[in-house]
Amino acid sequence: MTLPDDFDKILEAAHQVGRKLAPLAAGVDARTGDLREPYDLLAEAGFLTLLVPRRAGGAGLGFADYWRVLSAVGFHNGAAALGLNMHNAVIGPLCESADTPLPPMAEEFRTWLFDEVVDGRKIFASAASEPAGGAKLRGLQTRYRRTDDGEGFVITGEKSFVSLAGIADYYAVPARPEDSDDPGRISHFLVSKDDPGVRFGEIHNLTAMYGTSTANMTLDAVTVPRFRLFLGIEGLSLPKVIREPHWMVAGYTGAYLGIAEAVQQAVVDHVTASPKKAESAVVQRTVGLNAARLHAARALVERAGEAVDLGRGGATANTLVHAAKYAVADLGPELARAAVSLCGSAAVSRAKPIERLLRELQYGAVMPAKPEECLEYLGKAALGVDLRDENAFSW
Repeated sequence: MTLPDDFDKILEAAHQVGRKLAPLAAGVDARTGDLREPYDLLAEAGFLTLLVPRRAGGAGLGFADYWRVLSAVGFHNGAAALGLNMHNAVIGPLCESADTPLPPMAEEFRTWLFDEVVDGRKIFASAASEPAGGAKLRGLQTRYRRTDDGEGFVITGEKSFVSLAGIADYYAVPARPEDSDDPGRISHFLVSKDDPGVRFGEIHNLTAMYGTSTANMTLDAVTVPRFRLFLGIEGLSLPKVIREPHWMVAGYTGAYLGIAEAVQQAVVDHVTASPKKAESAVVQRTVGLNAARLHAARALVERAGEAVDLGRGGATANTLVHAAKYAVADLGPELARAAVSLCGSAAVSRAKPIERLLRELQYGAVMPAKPEECLEYLGKAALGVDLRDENAFSW
């Protein structure tokens, strides 16, 4: 399906597919639903192509509008929104460079990837985190070497918390060369789930977000062809993340904003079902305070998205995306406290949707960048530290 040209219609389509996704959330959370079904619905509705440029058959959204769509999906099904973002976090940097001339090998890679998404409906995901070092690129233990004929690469390593495990078609795998101890020489490769040597563990029994289909991944001497080296350039990953951190840091933010707004709506629905409770000035003030907090968070998220569109990689954009990520993650505990206070047993009953939403919302503080990392980044920026310096921040 091709998405409409008008953004308001795309946003409307996001709510339409969201209403199909919403009934699936509880079943997947309870381990009785089909993990793949939400992503099949998103693919059928054309949402894998949100960022792909129009000339290549996509919707060509910028970062700000993408965040708006992601929050709409997240309002209906948070896990599906996070999975969709995993896909777009991989292809997003290429989509943003769609109008930038590239060397022949990089251009071939970009064209191939767009074709895979648009014509092949292929889903992409990231496999960056590792058991010991998390998502920090500098601590990566996964290694790669050239094949004997020089036409490909052999990758060996262990990845943890890989979302869309077994669902995505390709995984962006960062790795370091075997012959170098330089922690900054990191390259990304696209590994197919069908490549020999790729194995996934059991889906993690998480307290929430089971729908992201998260598991460990083993790469046992996996051979990938040379054309699946990201942009055909070795050692590109760390400088790219340092200069343009918005995908690694802030992609999740739109999804969690949508979940936060779903929590507020669930509270409102619960309160308005009891007219006497809804007439209480104390209740009204609490609901109003949360509404104010949500309005402020959305305004910051949208401002950050616009800054990325206007000046991707600039100091303003990079600081605002960290501020937006912190604001949304920090909002979760406040909304949870209010929900428990106003809804009582409904907030902890597995029979009520608000209980699942509160579990999902708390994971906003776990996704990179964590709140303390956002604050460190913002503090260093305010104090004049050059955050484009590879040694200025723990990547």
